Amino acid sequence: MPISLRLACLTKLLLFCMTSGLAHAADTKDYEHTRCGEKPTVGELRNYPGVYNLYFENDLFAGTDNNYTNGVKLSWISANLQDYTSDPCLPLWIRRLNRLSRNLQPGAYESRNMVFSLGQEMYTPTDRTRTDLITNDRPYAGWLYLGMAYNARTEKEMDTVELDIGMVGPASLARQSQNFIHDLRGIDRFNGWDNQLKNELGIIYVREKKQRVLEMGESGGPKMDAITHYGYALGNVKTYLNAGVEFRIGSYLPNDFGTSPIRPASDSNAPLAGKSWRRLSEGGVHAFVSLDGRTMLRNIFLDGNTFADSHSVSKYYLVGDVAAGIAWQWRGGKITYAQYLRSKEFHGQVKPQSYGSITLSLEY
Repeated sequence: MPISLRLACLTKLLLFCMTSGLAHAADTKDYEHTRCGEKPTVGELRNYPGVYNLYFENDLFAGTDNNYTNGVKLSWISANLQDYTSDPCLPLWIRRLNRLSRNLQPGAYESRNMVFSLGQEMYTPTDRTRTDLITNDRPYAGWLYLGMAYNARTEKEMDTVELDIGMVGPASLARQSQNFIHDLRGIDRFNGWDNQLKNELGIIYVREKKQRVLEMGESGGPKMDAITHYGYALGNVKTYLNAGVEFRIGSYLPNDFGTSPIRPASDSNAPLAGKSWRRLSEGGVHAFVSLDGRTMLRNIFLDGNTFADSHSVSKYYLVGDVAAGIAWQWRGGKITYAQYLRSKEFHGQVKPQSYGSITLSLEY
């Protein structure tokens, strides 16, 4: 299948999932009387908004152009669901698919929802001028993927299960995407993309739990909280164990589970607690700092292809991120900016990497 046709199919699948719609709980007073019918139409589902997240990450915010050099992701987070297998607001084909997952998140959660995402990441070495294989620097690589996740929450914790499937290598279209942007901005192209990793179907299964372990503040005054997370990922793209914490302080703290860069389980716009009407219902500003540490057992972007010979470098098994940022929320939307500092990922890397991340969230 040609690369362009493959990308078109992936995009259409995501859009179909998103426009299929998952119904939102109605206003509290009418909650029990406005559930979807057995065969909800697309027109009906438009009355039940979800949340759209658009992520953009790039090292241009740090004045560099190498290593993890760009990432984009679009995700759609559904409204609350009665459950994954019998909620009448879900299209029948999704209900059938979800029967496979009924044992993934057992327990008495207050609310649940689903997440669909489409994303792309790209990685490059430091020297853009060389056309030969740079053996002592990281491989050229790209990753284009579709993701499907389940979020389940109580007031204090959220459990996420996610499966990402996509392509590493030329089929990721990372080379074409970078060339297009560099040409548009008048920046010299990277000349070594002929040495990128080979095409490989990539899969990541992720499980992560977030917990709100601290809340302080009174009505009308500053508020502060702390949110921990821990989990694991399994797959030929990445396999790791991770854990971390985020501290937030501000005039208003969203009823979610913190801020994450582009990675599996990053969509923390949680299911609504109880019978609340909107996620993004109030306005305010808050600042945050976060830490995340990973024991990296497998990273295809450093270890190279799984089933074929390719360029690779010797990675560090312990990697960490530290971030600081600010978020502004208004009724129906939120914008977040964070600056990340990542420790060295492989032997021979000259210095730790810094990059910026912007996330726009809209409830629609």
